[in-house]
Amino acid sequence: MKIASFVDNQKLKRLKESLRYSLYVVTHPLDGFWDLTHEKRGSIGAANIIIILALFTRLLSLRYTSFLFVKVIWEQVNIIEIILGFLAPIWIATLGNWGLTTLFDGKGTIKDIYMALGYTLTPYVLIQLPLILVSNGMTADEGSFLGVISSFSYIWIGILIYCAVMQIHDFTPGKTVLVIIATIIGMLLIVFVLLLLFSLISDAIAYFVSLFKEVAFRFY
Repeated sequence: MKIASFVDNQKLKRLKESLRYSLYVVTHPLDGFWDLTHEKRGSIGAANIIIILALFTRLLSLRYTSFLFVKVIWEQVNIIEIILGFLAPIWIATLGNWGLTTLFDGKGTIKDIYMALGYTLTPYVLIQLPLILVSNGMTADEGSFLGVISSFSYIWIGILIYCAVMQIHDFTPGKTVLVIIATIIGMLLIVFVLLLLFSLISDAIAYFVSLFKEVAFRFY
C-alpha cells in the first residue's frame, strides 16, 4: 500500500509540475516547447487537463458572456456539436501534422504533437475565462476593447502553434511556415474524406433500410 501510495503521489506531483510548466511554455515558447518534448517536461495528462479547461471555458463563454456581445439561443443549441466542434480540430490537426511531418523528416511523434497543441491552448483559458466576468460589467460601446483582448488570445495561440511545430520537429522558420500551411490543407482533405465517407455510409444504410422495408412489405 505504501509503495502504491508513493507511486500515486509521484504521479500527482509530476502532473502538477507539468501543468505549472505550461505558464513557462506560453511565456518562453522556444525554450518551453523544446524542453516540453525533448526534455520530457510536459505530459499528456496535463495537455488533456488544459484542453478540458479550454472546452469548459468555451462553454462558459457561450453561456455567461454578456448578451450584449454573445447572443445564443440555447433552445436551438446542440451541446454535442459544440463539444465536437471544439475537440475535432485538435484531433484532426494532430493527425494531419503527424502525417505530413513524417514526410518532412519531422522529429516529433503524434504524442508530442497532441501534447504541444494542448499546451498552446493555455492563453485561451488565461484570457477568455476572466473576460466572461469582465463582459458583464461593460457597455456595448466598450465591446471593441473586449474584441481586442479576445483577438490577442488567438494571436498568442497562433504564435505558440508556430513555435511548437518548429521546436518539436526541429524545423527551420521557413520550413515551419510551409508545414503549417500544408497541415491546414491536410486538415481540409481529412474533413472532406470524413464527410464523403459519412455520406457513403449514410446512403448505404438508407439503401439497406429501404430494401428491408420493401422485402418486408412484399412477404409480410
